[in-house]
Amino acid sequence: MVVRGDGGGNEPQGKVRVDKWLWAARFYKTRALAAAALESGKIEVNGDRARRSKLVRAGDRVRIRIGPYEHIVAVLGVSERRGSATIASALYEETAESRKAREAMSAHVRAMNANTGYESGRPTKKDRREIERIRGRADQST
Repeated sequence: MVVRGDGGGNEPQGKVRVDKWLWAARFYKTRALAAAALESGKIEVNGDRARRSKLVRAGDRVRIRIGPYEHIVAVLGVSERRGSATIASALYEETAESRKAREAMSAHVRAMNANTGYESGRPTKKDRREIERIRGRADQST
């Protein structure tokens, strides 16, 4: 749904506030979370740090940082209402470089989490006794 304005002349045709757009495009679950991301500088519109009141329109480039991931998207449409995921995905298109960088970061995060050492769950009683035996020796040697 493209915003046509409210009839009162308060909003230009085809533009919407960036916090509403981020919420409608399903980057954030609530508008409050989108506003918090804007205030902390995690959102840029056309290379400039954005505020809540910044208006976005089709053709703008938006850079969104969520955790370790960074999305660089081109705005294809605007909406003030949150719809289904298929409608939300029609509002933007992610650049190929952004997608590739995000997939690389995802693989890196997966690799970092794979080496936690707790693959078999909690230590058994035998494992605990072994750990205590090793720690006991380490304490006596120092």
